[in-house]
Amino acid sequence: MSPERLLILGGTAEAAALAQGAVARFGDRLHVTTSLAGRTERPGPIPGEIRIGGFGGTSGLAAYLTECGIDRLIDATHPFAARISAAARLACEVAGVPRLMVVRPPWRRHPMDRWIEVGDMAAAAATVGRVGRRAWLTVGASEIGRFSAVTGVHFLVRLIDPPRRGVPLRSYRLVVGRGPFGLAEERRLFARHAIDVLVCKASGGAATEAKIVAARELGLPVVMVQRPRMEPGEAVDSVAKALEWLARADLFDEAKRVS
Repeated sequence: MSPERLLILGGTAEAAALAQGAVARFGDRLHVTTSLAGRTERPGPIPGEIRIGGFGGTSGLAAYLTECGIDRLIDATHPFAARISAAARLACEVAGVPRLMVVRPPWRRHPMDRWIEVGDMAAAAATVGRVGRRAWLTVGASEIGRFSAVTGVHFLVRLIDPPRRGVPLRSYRLVVGRGPFGLAEERRLFARHAIDVLVCKASGGAATEAKIVAARELGLPVVMVQRPRMEPGEAVDSVAKALEWLARADLFDEAKRVS
């Protein structure tokens, strides 16, 4: 019997856990391919087939879905990966491929949080210098350039991988690390670098929430960049629910399968 084919749009902890869960649960009945953008130099181990690189927009992804005989697509990308999520929706419509989104639950604002919510990275860059002088910047390598014109602020920058090119900031200190991060570790970074403001995306999830808790404990402001609008379509908030979606999808009805 030919296995059904699942494409996971990945690059997140949820995508890796989904690939692991799908391989463990469905075995050789399901061929799992995880697509990574290639921004992380040393991604963690992921079961199944790995594809690295872009598709060439909506038309390229639609062609890939058709040519590779993809039966289902699960978009488990980062909440801020708006471009690939939009391309996935349109490509699945063109190719007639069922699609599910795994949407990471957002962080809940605590009454003691001092969040300054902004709509985009440009607004964050315009805000940070008004509320602090030593900022912890955790927005991802691709967004650091948005802060290049900020003056009077020293940045602590944490990245998963060392940057291939220089960091385009006037004053900064770089640390490299991969989550999940513990609360004690985040407290130490705030203290060691005398941080007085945190700048981050409203990414949600447990892996990086400790920095939010540490800022709350210290009574520090957090410049919080809000998520882009989610694409329309069916969505779940956990890997377990995504696996149940696969199990209910008639993928494994022996009467419908061909050899």
